[in-house]
Formats: sequence, structure tokens, C-alpha cells
Amino acid sequence: MGQRVTQNKNDNQALVPMVDEVERCCGARPQRVLADCGFFSNENLREMEERGIEIYLPDPNLARELSTGQAAGGVGRMAVSNPSLQRVRQRLRTTEGRAWYKKRKALVEPVIGILKEQRGMRQFQRRRLSAVAVEWALAATAYNLFHYHALRRSV
Repeated sequence: MGQRVTQNKNDNQALVPMVDEVERCCGARPQRVLADCGFFSNENLREMEERGIEIYLPDPNLARELSTGQAAGGVGRMAVSNPSLQRVRQRLRTTEGRAWYKKRKALVEPVIGILKEQRGMRQFQRRRLSAVAVEWALAATAYNLFHYHALRRSV
């Protein structure tokens, strides 16, 4: 799969380039994208819809609803007028949508946790974006090779 590093303060502008990277590495457009609310923007929703990609990306209010069970919205909040956001919210409120969104935690979060806790990768050893990108690519490749080897042994 694809991987990349940025110097952006948040992930809003990282989603589309990451999807492009996955498409480049895999040679095919992904059918769906699972991402946390840090990647949320109306532009990201619109771009994924235009590409025909099913996206599971909550806005911060819906993310709070999914984690606490308390409905997004409420007194004093404006109604959602963006049709893309309405569709994503509707999708994520279904049983199937929640199941897809939960897969994000099982696919992405363990990789970060393993690299930080088991591999001691709490900070980068190199400086400059290009050097950090190489370090991250090597760490991700090592993780994938180890995971692949473990899967092959279990078959």
C-alpha cells in the first residue's frame, strides 16, 4: 500500500495525495476510503465522490457521535446543508457503515502502535523531509515484510 509523510499541521490536505499514492502503488483506484475526522474537509468528500470512491470519513461532530453515542447536532447547531456530508453521515449511521469505519482502527492504528511501542519509533532519527520520508518508507516496508512473513507461516 501507499505511505507518505508531510509537514502539515493537520491531515486535511493529505487525503487526496494519499489516495493518489495508493492508486499509483496498487495500479487501481480504491473502492472505499476509511479515515478519521482529522482528514475531514468538504473538498475531500466532494473529490472522493467525483472519483466514485465510497468514503467513510466523519466530520468532527459525527466522530463525537460515533464514539459517545450522543447524536450530532443539537440546540444552536446549524443544519447540515452540504449534500456530500449528508450522504456520508447517513452512510456512517448504518450498521454496515459503522462496521466499515471500525475497520480503520484495526488496519491503521495497530501499525502506528507497533512501530512506536515495539520498534521504538517515537521520533525520527533523520532531519529534512526527504530523509524522514526514506526513514518512514523503510519502517513501513519492514513492518509489511514482517507481517507478510507471519501470514505466510500461518497458511
